[in-house]
Amino acid sequence: MKFLNKLRCNEIAFNIYAALFFALILNAIFLLRAWETIPYLSLHDYLYAGTLPLVLFCAFLVIFNVLALPWLRKPLLLVLILSSAAANYFMFSFGTVIDTNMIQNVFETDLQEAASLFSVKYLLWMLLLGVLPAAILFLTRIENNRPWWMGIAWRAATSLAAILVVLLVASLFYKDYASMIRNNKGLVKMVTPPNVVSSIGHYADNRWFAGDQSLVKIGEDAHKGPLLKDEKKKTLVIFVLGETGRAENFSLGGYARETNPKLKRDNVIYYRNATSCGTETAISVPCMFSNMPRQQYNANLAHHQEGLLDVMAHAGVNVLWRENDGGCKGACDRVPHTDMTKWNVSALCKSDYCLDDVLLHRLNHYIDSVKDDTVIVLHQMGSHGPAYYLRYPAEMRQFTPTCDSNQIQDCDHQALVNTYDNTILYTDSMLDSTISLLKSYSDKFNVALVYLSDHGESLGEHGMYLHGAPYLFAPSQQTHIPFLLWMSPDYATAFGIDQQCLRQQAQRDAVSQDNIFHTLLGMMNVQTREYQPTLDMIRSCRKNS
Repeated sequence: MKFLNKLRCNEIAFNIYAALFFALILNAIFLLRAWETIPYLSLHDYLYAGTLPLVLFCAFLVIFNVLALPWLRKPLLLVLILSSAAANYFMFSFGTVIDTNMIQNVFETDLQEAASLFSVKYLLWMLLLGVLPAAILFLTRIENNRPWWMGIAWRAATSLAAILVVLLVASLFYKDYASMIRNNKGLVKMVTPPNVVSSIGHYADNRWFAGDQSLVKIGEDAHKGPLLKDEKKKTLVIFVLGETGRAENFSLGGYARETNPKLKRDNVIYYRNATSCGTETAISVPCMFSNMPRQQYNANLAHHQEGLLDVMAHAGVNVLWRENDGGCKGACDRVPHTDMTKWNVSALCKSDYCLDDVLLHRLNHYIDSVKDDTVIVLHQMGSHGPAYYLRYPAEMRQFTPTCDSNQIQDCDHQALVNTYDNTILYTDSMLDSTISLLKSYSDKFNVALVYLSDHGESLGEHGMYLHGAPYLFAPSQQTHIPFLLWMSPDYATAFGIDQQCLRQQAQRDAVSQDNIFHTLLGMMNVQTREYQPTLDMIRSCRKNS
């Protein structure tokens, strides 16, 4: 009780303490990164470095003085402290940048993905930097022994003093601040909690306050065209949508370690220079299934507009989406879909996750039942981190030692790479099994497979882990993705495709997720005004193009 009695101060002191805590503790990661950008060649550089925490303190003091309403102050600071502590953990541990796309990931992730990020370290971090400071703040008694007008006057005076300090710093170091912001665009997004508040605001505006959200239909004119060859067999294409696979670790693309032995035997066509639409599933998946290229992609429009699978359905193509990664982000909302983690396949699933072979579980029963052209999308768990060691069965643990922890930033780098490479080896096996399944139906269907990952992954390069960096300055590890095709000889004949031409193209041309919408329409022989031939990767290698 004596301790609690000491937790008392006037409101000016309270705001000063809060501003100091936010500036020096909750923005320590920003200050460290900002100081790393300074060359320290003169006294001016050292003075500039010293102004960074001062400017933060002054800015927070002004903000807290403005928001110092008795009924608002403590609840607001409680929320800001807890959210800032959580944001700091992920920035410090994984090099994550907090922006609108990252907030979208937070709101749209499922319990399984979220649970993989929690750990004892995270709980201790939140206890020390979040819960404990929040409790001290909540228990502190703010004494107001002055008239109300004097309190306002003191807040105004301290705010004016803080603003004058910021203006003085700006007059002396404007060029330094401008250069830092211009040359290190991701640095500004590390200032907490403005990064959290602004990102949540933008996400909420796009998600719930964006005006008319009625469904926009596209491709209602879609229909199936004639094949080059009079072919009675129907077409079956399986699109395997990978998760967190990075091209840098695919031996098909030149990686020194053999991570794709089975796919090499399958003689797949591998596109060496493929890029993603985003650096997180919540952006890349709806983007690639939309009719919008990355440069013109509008996430709000994609949220309430039909996509590739809807156009396929308009053309009379059977569509099925099988899920093992928490959701299709709207891409399959209006077509048949099933969450394979709900099937409780004991041999492939634990309590909260399944291995990717579950996507093939009894798939042959479905294929046996279809009598028309069909597209099946298999959405992998793939190489989803940070718990890479849970993404493959024991027999795929070929590269050792491994990082058997979700605290990947604490693992030996080579052990982390070994673990990740084991996930790629398992993807290789799963894709080989899918191709074998397709081959078994080649007497009934013209069969083909498409595989690409939604985005890549950082494994500690440049101090970054996982994914989700803003695209503008995302490293290649997060945007360079594996992309491959396989087709049966009968499929190539029926569609007049020169596979040697495709192999040459795959070595030479740059492709991206912009090509998926139009390439899959072409592969299913669907004709519509939405189809753009120039974005169909295969068109130039069709004999009838």
